[in-house]
Amino acid sequence: MREKVLVTRKLPGSMAEGLRSSFEVVLNPHDRNLTRGELFRMAEGCAGMISLLSDTLDREFIESHPRLKVIANCAVGYNNIDLHAAAERGIVVTNTPGVLTETTADLAWALILALGRRVVESDRYTREGRFGGWAPELFLGTDIYGKTLGIVGLGRIGAAVARRAAGFSMKLIYHSRSRKPELEKALGAGYRELDSLLAEADFISLHTPLDPGTRHLLDRRRISLMKPGSFLINTSRGPLVDEGALVEALASGKLAGAGLDVYENEPELHPGLAGLPNTVLLPHIGSASTETRVKMARMAAENLTAVLTGRTPPNPVPLPE
Repeated sequence: MREKVLVTRKLPGSMAEGLRSSFEVVLNPHDRNLTRGELFRMAEGCAGMISLLSDTLDREFIESHPRLKVIANCAVGYNNIDLHAAAERGIVVTNTPGVLTETTADLAWALILALGRRVVESDRYTREGRFGGWAPELFLGTDIYGKTLGIVGLGRIGAAVARRAAGFSMKLIYHSRSRKPELEKALGAGYRELDSLLAEADFISLHTPLDPGTRHLLDRRRISLMKPGSFLINTSRGPLVDEGALVEALASGKLAGAGLDVYENEPELHPGLAGLPNTVLLPHIGSASTETRVKMARMAAENLTAVLTGRTPPNPVPLPE
C-alpha cells in the first residue's frame, strides 16, 4: 500500500502530479488556507506532508498524527512548526533554503524605490484622474542614490540586498549577530551596533530570522532611535517589529515611510496601518515569482520523497537543542 501524503495548498508547477506516481496524495481543494479542523482531518493517516508557513503545526497537531514521518515546509522559515515535538516523535522537518534569495532581494528593492519616489501614491493619483500636468512640487520624494542603507541581518538575502546598493552609490552599513569581515570587504559595508545603525541609516531593511530573541527587535524604544525621515522595509518576518509603535511613528511623521511584505499578526494589520499614505503594503509576496515558487515546490517534494523512501533529505532542518 502506498504512503499517504498531504499537500496543504495547491502550488505552482506539476509537483503534485509528480508525487502521485509514488504516493497517495491528499490535496487541499480550496484556494485558501485550510482551517485548523480541516488540517487535522485531512492529515489523518498521512506519513508526510508539504506545508506552508501559514500552517500551524504545533505539539497538539503533531501528537494527533502518529503516522507522520516528514514535514516538508515549502518555505525558508519553519517557525510554524514545533521542532521539539517533531524531534520527540522522530519526524524529519525540512525547508527550502537559498531558492528565494535573489527574488526576495528584488522585492526589498522594489519597496525601497516605491517608498522613496512615492510610486504607489502617484499611481493612485493618476488613475483617479487628478493629474492635471507637471508641477514643480508634485509628489516630491527622496533620492535613493547617495543615501545610507542599513541592513539588519547580513545573511543570504541581506547580502543580496546589499549588493544591489552599489548601483545606487549608497553608503552601506549593517548589523548582524556576528561580524562578517569577508562581506565587509567585498561589499564595502561598515559594521554598526543596532542602535547606532538605526540612528544613521536613511533606509533600513530587515533580514533576520524570527526567534524569541528577535521578536520585537524593533520595539518602541528602538523605533524612537531611528533617524527622523527614514524608511523601514521588512520582507523578513512581521513580529520583528512592534507594529503598533511603527504605526505611531509613521502617523506622527517621525518616519517618512514603511514598506512591508509581512505583518506582526498576519494576515491582520494593526489598526490604522492601512490608512497611512506613507506606506506600501504587500500581501507576503517576497518569493512570488513563477520561477522561484516552482523551485520551492520541487524542493519540498524532493525532501518529502527522500524521507519516505529511506534516504537523507537534501534540506533537513537542524534538530533543536
